[in-house]
Amino acid sequence: MPDPVSVAHDATIEVQPGRKLAARVAGLYLAAGDHFETAAVERLSLDFGGIVGDFHHGETRRSGGREPWYPRGTEIRNDRQVSIVAADELAVVAARMGVPEIRPEWVGANLLLAGAPRLSMLPSGTLLFFKGGVTLKLDGQNKPCRYAGRQVALRAGMRDEEAGALSFVAAAKRLRGLVAWVEKPGVISSGEEVSVRVPEQWIYRV
Repeated sequence: MPDPVSVAHDATIEVQPGRKLAARVAGLYLAAGDHFETAAVERLSLDFGGIVGDFHHGETRRSGGREPWYPRGTEIRNDRQVSIVAADELAVVAARMGVPEIRPEWVGANLLLAGAPRLSMLPSGTLLFFKGGVTLKLDGQNKPCRYAGRQVALRAGMRDEEAGALSFVAAAKRLRGLVAWVEKPGVISSGEEVSVRVPEQWIYRV
């Protein structure tokens, strides 16, 4: 006889099946200095610490405002090795802020991905398989912050940079792209094909 608790439990959970999407690398960027702003490159070399030579490279990082459960500066796993954005989402953010454009470099993006609809809504655990052999695993959304917003305001020529920074935080909510870490290292090249593998999804309720 079926367990009634299990039957009732299963009936309340709607599971969305996993799926595959085809995407491609539309741009690559590297922060080679001591600032998060990136510059366009043709290739990125990745190891288990992330992008070699990048500002955010490292197998661990220091906690900040995104991790209020730790004292600031606590050493934790670096799940923010790679920043990924989409051109259509940046265009929406720019329109909301009233600026002509927002370039991937201004917000410190490393990868401009084309072909994955509603990029920022891809769930945690999604895998990106690059044709050249690299695999990235998505940690989750990249929450917009005033640091990136201030850089956008500066580059866009906004008169009030602090107001622009706050505007970015609101305008970029759930449109700021994603952060990922390296599961399988190698080299990513501009224009490369990417297989996006979205896992099963469900909403956890109790």
